[in-house]
Amino acid sequence: MTPESKPSLRVASWNIHKAVGTDLRRDTERVLAGIAALRADIVALQEADKRLGDRPSALPRDQIASLTGLEPLPVGRNAVSLGWHGNALLARPGIHLTGVEHLDLPGHEPRGAVIADLDTPAPLRVVAVHLGLLRSARRAQIDAIKAALNRHPARPTVILGDFNEHSRRVGLGRLAAPFVILPTAATFPSRRPILPLDRIVHSPDLDLVPLGHVPTKGHQPSDHQPLLAELRWR
Repeated sequence: MTPESKPSLRVASWNIHKAVGTDLRRDTERVLAGIAALRADIVALQEADKRLGDRPSALPRDQIASLTGLEPLPVGRNAVSLGWHGNALLARPGIHLTGVEHLDLPGHEPRGAVIADLDTPAPLRVVAVHLGLLRSARRAQIDAIKAALNRHPARPTVILGDFNEHSRRVGLGRLAAPFVILPTAATFPSRRPILPLDRIVHSPDLDLVPLGHVPTKGHQPSDHQPLLAELRWR
């Protein structure tokens, strides 16, 4: 089987900042249009829920499928949340959740991750994350995610999210083995990105290629730019 004949998916990650753009306006249609423009099969969202009360979804659930072509996977913390600690997963129709683990991550801030096994053309595990602001907390959170993954049977895995790590040289060493940290563009701040806060990490049994993303002009839908990549099974 040639690389071109192997199954592939487009995967994306985007911290949508609760749908608040760089003009400080909450505009859900602008965010949904941005998601649709990615033309991704699987999208991990961060800050997909509001922070207070029951943490209701920042996006209108009844408009997601019609405006993006994607469906929310059932990973929410309750009936009104789209995600877990704001981590949500959207997927093309036909991609279903076959297993899920919700993680509360260590640290002073409330942070979490979702481990989702998906029914895709070949086995795939997606981990949606939003790590803390302090490097010491991020290191403990990465250790917790790796420990959780070690409790699961081995499966091709991609980790998507806002890692909050400014440096390309240090801070994510705990993921360097056994994973591959995909070289990705800077994503923050979205008007003029200089920091690579958002990352894609994958197991070595997958091939991922970063795909360019052309941002909209003017005010941005979020304070982060999205990341997009093509995933192929080896």
